[in-house]
Amino acid sequence: MMFETLRKEILLGKFNARERFLSEQQLCRRFSVARATVRLALARLKDAGMLETRSGSGTYLSAMARNATGRLGMIVPGIASGEIFPPICSEIVRVAREEGCEILFGDASSHDPEHRAQQAIELAHRYIGQHVAGVFLEPVELVPDAPRVTSHIINLLADSNIPVVLLDRDIVSPPERSPYDLVGLDNVQIGCRLARHLIEKGARRICCYTRPGSAPTVWLRFSGARGTILDARLPWSAASVCEAEPDDFEAVARLASSRTPPDAFLCGNDMSAVAILGHLRRLRLKVPRDVMVTGVDDVASAAASRPQLTTIRQPCAELGQMAFHALVQRLRTPGLPPRQILLDAPLVERASTCG
Repeated sequence: MMFETLRKEILLGKFNARERFLSEQQLCRRFSVARATVRLALARLKDAGMLETRSGSGTYLSAMARNATGRLGMIVPGIASGEIFPPICSEIVRVAREEGCEILFGDASSHDPEHRAQQAIELAHRYIGQHVAGVFLEPVELVPDAPRVTSHIINLLADSNIPVVLLDRDIVSPPERSPYDLVGLDNVQIGCRLARHLIEKGARRICCYTRPGSAPTVWLRFSGARGTILDARLPWSAASVCEAEPDDFEAVARLASSRTPPDAFLCGNDMSAVAILGHLRRLRLKVPRDVMVTGVDDVASAAASRPQLTTIRQPCAELGQMAFHALVQRLRTPGLPPRQILLDAPLVERASTCG
């Protein structure tokens, strides 16, 4: 109880960073405990990176504790346009509250791409003015010059010594890695898993389908799928990847009427997969008898589709927890090398491949 109370108070900025921390005698009186209990709590605070002892001077807040104001910012443009980021962000808030931190929000979810980019930049400026300790950032996508916008945001935060943890994806195209911590999914493994499942179910001509301008995570999934397809000695060519909007019926119709039509669609996400199920119904193709379909995310529409969609379930709670702890560890140890924390995600088998 004593350790938790002091740790939360430190994170909330309730102690003067330039003054010595409370003495053992003061803590004994405040908490009505023995000196041995106080010493144990102080030792735990030092192990947690909150306190440091200066020879001949006493105990003070550590550099990490001095920087940790108890407030963390969140820039997540995708929170209003899908079902994945809301539970991830909710879990970050829940864990932060338990740890005595406050999460600051702001709107960066405009449907207008240019306005959305400007909102994200304005949020970065606001957080700098509010002296946040760190920021969770979903890289901006599907806006003009998205990489430049994201780099501008990160540079603003870096100039103010505010560390960033990236959510879901990096700011550079794979196999490059940026110098920032990343918490997301093992997308190569996801692609391998989906392709292997389709091959085991009898697929021989797999088409990877995504919308134009998709995030690097999608292309990592397709990279994993490509390796698995080639390992199985199945055909792979430029035609094995189709970039088209989910509502592009003609694109699916052309594929279905080609000389070697696909017998499986491995989609970049559930939105595209559910749309393809509708297109295949219009074409009077049976799923999964004629064509199998898979998605990624396991959003509500995946289980509500006809037939129900085989997909990959995002571990949203675990992603939120790992993101929070990654940022706290970065605050505690700024000199750590950049880390890429990739979580596994389970396959959910449903009727779109298992009829």
